[in-house]
Amino acid sequence: MAKRIKVSELPEFDAAEHLNSEEDVAAYLTSVLEENDPALAAAALGDIARARGMSQIAKDSGITREALYKALRPGSEPRFETISRVCAALGVRLVAQSMRPTH
Repeated sequence: MAKRIKVSELPEFDAAEHLNSEEDVAAYLTSVLEENDPALAAAALGDIARARGMSQIAKDSGITREALYKALRPGSEPRFETISRVCAALGVRLVAQSMRPTH
């Protein structure tokens, strides 16, 4: 019989540790945005910012590091302006795509 592992014994997963390329970042952010959950999207941007260096993203976005951590923590509801500035600092853009099938 296999040894049972308790959830509390599992290491915490940190997406930031796996965002090693532009393709990884784009795929991760696209996948998260498809969930249509603003809080999850903010947290994902936080993961990407941590992967790139929160201090540099704060500087590039013109948002203080502390405010950036607060805005991009899980469960937060940042303003669109904040999301836009963070995306620009990360070098990514959000793209609209039709959800309706084309004829």
